[in-house]
Amino acid sequence: MSERLRPLDMQFLSTETATTPMHVATLDLFETPPGGLDFDRLVATICDRIAFVPRYRQRVRTLPGGLLSPVWVDDDSFDLSYHVRRSALPRPGTMAQLRDLVARIMSRRLDHQRPLWETYLIEGVDRGRYAILTKSHQSLVDGTTVDLGQLIVDDTPDPAPTPAVTWSPDRRRSGTELLGEALLAAVRDPATAASLVTGQVRAARRLAEQVTSSAAAMLGWDGSPPGPLGTELSEQRRFETLDTRLADYLSVRHEHGGSVNDVILATLAGALRAWLLMRAEPVSRSTTIKTLVPVSVTDDEFAEPTSLGSQVTPHLIDLPVGEPNPVMRLHQVSYAFRSHVETGRAVSASKLAEISGFAPTTFHALGARVAGAHSPRSYELVITNVPGPQFPLFAAGARLLASYPLLPLAPGHALAIGVTSYDGQVFYGLDADRDAMPDLDVLGQCIAEALDELVEASAPGRVRTSRGGASRPGASRSQSSRALTRKPKKRPRAKKAAESADPDVSTTDPRPDLEPG
Repeated sequence: MSERLRPLDMQFLSTETATTPMHVATLDLFETPPGGLDFDRLVATICDRIAFVPRYRQRVRTLPGGLLSPVWVDDDSFDLSYHVRRSALPRPGTMAQLRDLVARIMSRRLDHQRPLWETYLIEGVDRGRYAILTKSHQSLVDGTTVDLGQLIVDDTPDPAPTPAVTWSPDRRRSGTELLGEALLAAVRDPATAASLVTGQVRAARRLAEQVTSSAAAMLGWDGSPPGPLGTELSEQRRFETLDTRLADYLSVRHEHGGSVNDVILATLAGALRAWLLMRAEPVSRSTTIKTLVPVSVTDDEFAEPTSLGSQVTPHLIDLPVGEPNPVMRLHQVSYAFRSHVETGRAVSASKLAEISGFAPTTFHALGARVAGAHSPRSYELVITNVPGPQFPLFAAGARLLASYPLLPLAPGHALAIGVTSYDGQVFYGLDADRDAMPDLDVLGQCIAEALDELVEASAPGRVRTSRGGASRPGASRSQSSRALTRKPKKRPRAKKAAESADPDVSTTDPRPDLEPG
């Protein structure tokens, strides 16, 4: 019997528009192997691994009348060459060119008449690199089905052969036959039928909200959330990336406590503050940005089940962008996560990093689902932060160098931020509306400078504020303030990240008690 779409999946499909495409993506950078890029080997790897995610060979089929939810059916004309595409950058193949190409690909919706995913192999990236962009619809990756990007990487350049799996699509069934199956299932399981009806009502309600917002926009109100990050979306996107060192976050955590996740969020708070000030936006000490941060928990009866050993739930915090002191921002973020820590259900980042494959791609998709289930006006910004393994991974013999997540924009939201740690580094992916944020690269620079500011304030011998917010004994308040706001010095970038860095870098693990030793 065909599997029916969940209510949330129906909502994603029914409310998707040209200005709000509902897909999540990951841009991975690889080092070209000594023998050169073997495209056929990469396609063969995807062909083999897709057997572990049958949903990637299925498409959505609506039922006659539209009263019952659509179902997943095998695509009897499945064509891998349509979904795995090959592209190349013109010389010199800079990161700016790559980001521009990715932004254009992310602006286009997926074809609902085919399986809801695409993978792009992008050649010609400078310094002998190439990129893989995996793009999947939010209804496709639901925790029971993991993202394909998690499966195509291996721990070694030459993994053991994947057992051959022969696949042929199920026979094509008529709409009347599918409708009969759905009605029979509803009779056998009234509770499931009731939940599906509820899902239809929710999808219809969300569609009505969009229609109302469109009507309001004609009257001069675009339905965006309040604050500087609210906007009427265009159909085009802008993408920015940033590479940072995990060791910097660990040094700040070692000095001030909390978690690496707290340091990342405090860094983003400082970056948003600087960016707003550069835009001449009004910023007072009480200014905050309501932020939705998905977190991993265990045993949550209200969260969707997953096959990854944990569930993802939302956590709303007010990023303290009005606080001028970088360390005080850090303490405020740590305090905002205390309620989550005290539940005892938080999942450690080290546990998530141990999941086979490259789990961040799946967890970012789950985080996007959590955000998509909430009213866009209940928050201003989404930040997902997921830990990856702290050792090299490979795909078709090529070493994975960097991984940048791309989150979809909710209606009226100008910006979404994804963060992934991997092999001693922390990578940022910033997805934004092209018209609303022409200065997205400036925000990326502000993130680097905000991190430098925190590291400088945490340097050995510097006077710092204690966890309670007061100065250390023997230091006056004015001395502490001057030490924390001093302009950071430029630091030489390390040639190689520490191999032994602690992988505690996830919003899924905001607990302060995971420091080694």
